[in-house]
Amino acid sequence: MTSSTYRSEDPPDVAFGRYDGAVGRLVLAVTARGVVTCSFDEENTVFERVAKQFGSFIGPDAARLDPVRRELDAFFSGRLRTFTTPVDLTLATPFAKTVLQKMMAVPYGTTTTYGEIAERIGRPRALRAVGNALAQNPVCVIVPCHRIVQADGELGDYAGGAAAKRHLLTVENR
Repeated sequence: MTSSTYRSEDPPDVAFGRYDGAVGRLVLAVTARGVVTCSFDEENTVFERVAKQFGSFIGPDAARLDPVRRELDAFFSGRLRTFTTPVDLTLATPFAKTVLQKMMAVPYGTTTTYGEIAERIGRPRALRAVGNALAQNPVCVIVPCHRIVQADGELGDYAGGAAAKRHLLTVENR
């Protein structure tokens, strides 16, 4: 899947591809600034979202996608605790960027709650808004929204489903 203006001899402005791993298929997109998408959404949906935002050449580029894929492999095998690939939060709203930046500070192997994140951003009653921001996380796994649980300790929702969230938390707690 590529934009109609993409020619194979031109490097794309946005590298676009897939990663098939331990939690299923993730759709990846990488800009010059970093990973803009690591999503459980359908490939067509992600492609349209990226094309609408960037309106530029979009296509495969192994040189830019493979470092992300290698880090995901290392993460899922327990060899990587912190992603070094830069993240580009262009697809997130300003409020969601604030929430996601706080999520990136949650240490590997730990969890936090919606309420704790709301407190950290100075909006203690914004639990639903925090939940919505995390539900729209465009860079799942890398921005670790799987580390958020409900106040009662229940897992709560996750874009990749309960089994994927459980697997990610298990990987981090080995």
